[in-house]
Amino acid sequence: MSTPYPFTAIVGQDDLRLGLLLNAVSPAVGGVLVRGEKGTAKSTAVRALAALMPEVPVVSGCRFSCDPALPDPACPDGPHEAGTGVSRDARTVELPVGASEDRLVGALDIERALAEGVKAFEPGLLADAHRGILYVDEVNLLHDHLVDLLLDAAAMGASYVEREGVSVRHAARFLLVGTMNPEEGELRPQLLDRFGLTVEVAASRETDLRVEVVRRRLAYDDDPAGFAAEWADEEGALRNRIVAARALLPEVRLGDGALRQIAATCAAFEVDGMRADIVMARTATALAAWAGRTDVLAEDVRQAALLALPHRRRRNPFDAPGLDEDKLDDTLEQNSGKDDDPDPDGPGGGGRPPQGDGPDTPPQPEGEAGDTPAQSVPEQGQGQGQQSSGSGEQQPVRAGEPFRTKMLSVPGLGEGAAGRRSRARTEHGRTTGARRPQGALTKLHLAATVQAAAPHQRTRGRTGRGLVVRRDDLRQATREGREGNLVLFVVDASGSMAARQRMSAVKGAVLSLLLDAYQRRDKVGLITFRGKDAEVVLPPTSSVDAAAARLEILPTGGRTPVAAGLLKAHDVLRVERLRDPSRRPLLVVVTDGRATGGPEPVALASRAARLHEVEGTASVVVDCESGPVRLGLAGSLARDLGGTAVTLDELRADSIAGLVKDVQGTSRRAA
Repeated sequence: MSTPYPFTAIVGQDDLRLGLLLNAVSPAVGGVLVRGEKGTAKSTAVRALAALMPEVPVVSGCRFSCDPALPDPACPDGPHEAGTGVSRDARTVELPVGASEDRLVGALDIERALAEGVKAFEPGLLADAHRGILYVDEVNLLHDHLVDLLLDAAAMGASYVEREGVSVRHAARFLLVGTMNPEEGELRPQLLDRFGLTVEVAASRETDLRVEVVRRRLAYDDDPAGFAAEWADEEGALRNRIVAARALLPEVRLGDGALRQIAATCAAFEVDGMRADIVMARTATALAAWAGRTDVLAEDVRQAALLALPHRRRRNPFDAPGLDEDKLDDTLEQNSGKDDDPDPDGPGGGGRPPQGDGPDTPPQPEGEAGDTPAQSVPEQGQGQGQQSSGSGEQQPVRAGEPFRTKMLSVPGLGEGAAGRRSRARTEHGRTTGARRPQGALTKLHLAATVQAAAPHQRTRGRTGRGLVVRRDDLRQATREGREGNLVLFVVDASGSMAARQRMSAVKGAVLSLLLDAYQRRDKVGLITFRGKDAEVVLPPTSSVDAAAARLEILPTGGRTPVAAGLLKAHDVLRVERLRDPSRRPLLVVVTDGRATGGPEPVALASRAARLHEVEGTASVVVDCESGPVRLGLAGSLARDLGGTAVTLDELRADSIAGLVKDVQGTSRRAA
């Protein structure tokens, strides 16, 4: 077994370490979501935490890690008699992004359950993680139904496996840790809310700090055991502190003053529901225990707010997580209570974990948002006609107010990743039929199975009441749900769009479609065309936030090379079909259709559009033409694409036009 990197040897990342340690002290906090760029010790810190966790006493031979002092009466391996057991290290169980539902929650042997009435159950990862750590790397890429199962088990402390009336329940209490890179896509807000705490991590820009990180990592790689031995004393001290804080936790008092500050803070930041209040209360209590105190102070409430609220205050999907600390301080000051006595040991009260650094280690920054250079956004021009020097390029304009769009979906029946846009064969959804299983049986169609087995009961020698079922009789339920698609935006950024002061409305429409794509779990890409060529501004990605950011700074000006935009889109879709053949594309072209530049630009655009029609790409043209005189070129382009044309007004879900359901066009992968 490899030697893990010592937790106390991690340089900086104070909030990350504190969030993990608070959950180690009080798993009721609800886990921690770690957000940050790649290469910031997210996985290293999680794996290192396991070495600090106290040993776990378990019933010998129990696959579900029952506590011998208080065994689970419903344990599938039980019943167990209370008594002494054996001790083992706390486990860290990793959930792969591509795991199946059966791998996560376990699986029942359906054949034995039907024929013998026996609950033959094979435990999953939730059982392995009981009383330990469940780690999900890239949790934002995990399928939604798996995230729902995971968070439900974490909230209830138990896992339920049900197959056609046969059910198994077992305890599943664990420290849930998820890590993610926001560049690869966000979690839905309702899933974000289910994580107790969230921390943002970023690589330090301090040279001395980066030198120390590299020095320690190279020393560990050269001699892992020797490096770990150098930090053994610090690791032991931190382990003992966790044990002491756990023992002190039941004695910590959450006074009315602190509770009022918690409630006032959640109300001031307009967080939805009551989960934030409860998480803050548990976190503040854990902070007090970590500091060795039995009273919760205002500083504990403040730190709890910084950890528990940033991911809950997002009012729309494109809001960056964060908290106004000045507003937080004002709220705490206005609601200070009598039982918030000053800490005799000074600010912090030991609320931070020990750094574990030697005396020569440089001071470590707090890792606030100011440590990372913010992406610069060009300032808005004073007018639509303002141009940059000598290029004919107009300054970016702000997007108009987003609105709820109509439903645009790909026709036919796909088999792509789970989502909320187009019809597809999925593991979850409405049962539409039955078939012989291909591989392991996951969703039994009971009626079809009984129907297949019934004619053979006499020849199989059936004598009792039980049905004699063979593997050939089993039938898999086929289900229909929704899939996510690849929504590729091709946006006209030429001068004809900006000259009529329409770019703000156009950006607002695209932003609205991006919001819709976010909610429907699509991948998105962004291509713009202007001047003489087209550009892939954002390759297909799950990060809708990134597309919105690129749209905001999009400049305009020049001619309208519609054909170049469509040809670029054709190239992008060709590559994506090779990368992800099951994800069906939806092409959204945003233009007024007034192709200019080069010989016969309209005819060239028509020929480029027919390439997409031949490929069977579902498409829609958002017609941005306005004014009393309309040429109808966008409608002609939509016909060449084999798709549908809608105006900006018709795109709104509350418009009087009929609801847009399936985009015209057929897909070769549609069933």
